[in-house]
Amino acid sequence: MSNRFFRAAAALGILSFLCIGAGQAAIAQSESPLPPPAASGPTRYDDKLLRLAEVLGSLQYLRNLCGESGETVWREMMEKLLGVEAPDDEARHQRLTAGYNRGYRTFASVYTSCSDAAAEAEARYRREGETLTAEIVARYGN
Repeated sequence: MSNRFFRAAAALGILSFLCIGAGQAAIAQSESPLPPPAASGPTRYDDKLLRLAEVLGSLQYLRNLCGESGETVWREMMEKLLGVEAPDDEARHQRLTAGYNRGYRTFASVYTSCSDAAAEAEARYRREGETLTAEIVARYGN
């Protein structure tokens, strides 16, 4: 198998670990990595990746709002995901980036300060990111 397969599985495995927070058990990662993305056009799991990008953008905004300002962990995860899933596909890169930005802007338009609702939204989105990651690996892994 190519290094690209392993990089995709590793990036998603790291994401699943980060989604559930430090000190908690990570999701068991599938032994089979994701199939290679198409050179152009969508893959079978692009809709889930697009939603994951939106979740990452939302988490980036909410984490900085309710956590430590200047934290970039979710942005870095998005960059890793783009590096694995769209290194040579500009259209796909743009779609995923637009999803990330949409998630970020959605919460930026609703929350201007940390509140109980914002903190709960962050927790819900971390759980959704965890679920999406597990589904992508389980369903589309070889």
